[in-house]
Amino acid sequence: MTPVLRKMNFTAHVTSSVGWLGAVASFLVLSIAGLTSRDAEIVRGAYLSMNLVGQFIIVPLSLAALLTGLVQSLGTQWGLFRHYWVLVKFLLTILATIALLLHQFTAVAGAARRVSGAASGTLPEVGRLGTQLVGDASLAVLVLLVITILGVYKPWGRTRYGRRKQQQERRETAGGTPMSASPLLHDPDNETTRAGLPFGLKILLAVVGVIAAVFVVLHLIGGGLGSHGL
Repeated sequence: MTPVLRKMNFTAHVTSSVGWLGAVASFLVLSIAGLTSRDAEIVRGAYLSMNLVGQFIIVPLSLAALLTGLVQSLGTQWGLFRHYWVLVKFLLTILATIALLLHQFTAVAGAARRVSGAASGTLPEVGRLGTQLVGDASLAVLVLLVITILGVYKPWGRTRYGRRKQQQERRETAGGTPMSASPLLHDPDNETTRAGLPFGLKILLAVVGVIAAVFVVLHLIGGGLGSHGL
């Protein structure tokens, strides 16, 4: 990509990613309010607001973050398969987006229908969906924080494919190819990929990654969706 296009896409990616995290944090606050409040209007308003936030903010921002992240990877020197942190970040984003779409059109929409159908003045009941929404939103915040950390620290270095590409570019450079054709060789951000992460942070990332993977698998095979039954 040209420098102008690269900066525009990067701005869109950062904006959508930060907006996604902020919207999910707001969703978490609303889910806690809906679960704990004994005020009928607060409960009704919380679940209806969650449905609107999910449909018109979280879903579009998640898709925008996924798309702009893919363009950023394929259109710059980072690549999609050259660095472990890019690949893991991309996979987590895909899993989070899939789980989000399933979650939005089952649990969230179901809770909104329940509170909409409740008699005026009575406390709406959403059953297990209330607890499920709080747990899902909490996990989503953790996963998005992990994605953010990966983007900042850029850990783990290059993949085997990335090392092969680097060696190929070095041979081309040695054979007379201009340095501008091999931005990976002189990108200052590459230094951060060799710094690694603190041991405690590595453990946190591993734990959150496992939890997120189990969560998504359960939803995909129907176990998680079963608990959303209306």
